[in-house]
Amino acid sequence: MPAPVLEVEGLHKHFGGVAAVDGVSLSLAAGRIYGLIGPNGSGKTTLFNCVTGLERRNAGRVLLNGERIDGLPPWRIALKGIGRTFQIIRVFPELTALENLLVVTRGHLEEARARALELLRFVRLEALQDEYAGNLSYGQQKLVEFARMLMRDPMLVLLDEPAAGVNRTLLNDLLEAVRQLRERGKTVLLVEHDMKVVMGLCETVFVLDHGEKIAEGPPGAIQADERVIEAYFGR
Repeated sequence: MPAPVLEVEGLHKHFGGVAAVDGVSLSLAAGRIYGLIGPNGSGKTTLFNCVTGLERRNAGRVLLNGERIDGLPPWRIALKGIGRTFQIIRVFPELTALENLLVVTRGHLEEARARALELLRFVRLEALQDEYAGNLSYGQQKLVEFARMLMRDPMLVLLDEPAAGVNRTLLNDLLEAVRQLRERGKTVLLVEHDMKVVMGLCETVFVLDHGEKIAEGPPGAIQADERVIEAYFGR
């Protein structure tokens, strides 16, 4: 069998005496959509940060296509094929939607422009390509950030709360784009609090609580898992 796209093995990240990520292991195959859920403070974003190099792990390994990437700086990890969005939108409000995509490019400008226009069509924002990002709605800005992340054609896409603050119409556009990424062979891992999104989109769901992975499986099994119910609602 081919190696998984992403392997996280026994990952630990501590902040002082607090274990934000405590021995978590995950394995992601190509062309699938995964969810990462858990109560607030369970370690989801910290795990993303460790995978993408924004935080240095204390122990464990992270492998992309069988190659260790833990310890590499974020820019090198990105170049190896990981794209990521953030909870807080990071667009340039004084640039147009199109220019926001072009800022991450290198090389031939016309090729980059063609790629950017293709991605704006992909997220259904081509009509707003010349609009300043600061004038776009919150959901439209999220779509711009999503499209910009795709400019380098990553093999692995990490989405941090893509549904938060997005109206239903724009959310449907975003979710359809995620499904199309899967059809193109990309792997997607998303952190999301909207359980309807997670259960309707993801094929496998990982659950964190207090930094530990407490469950893994298909959405139906996760919804019925007593450990997950206890983590969210207590006894």
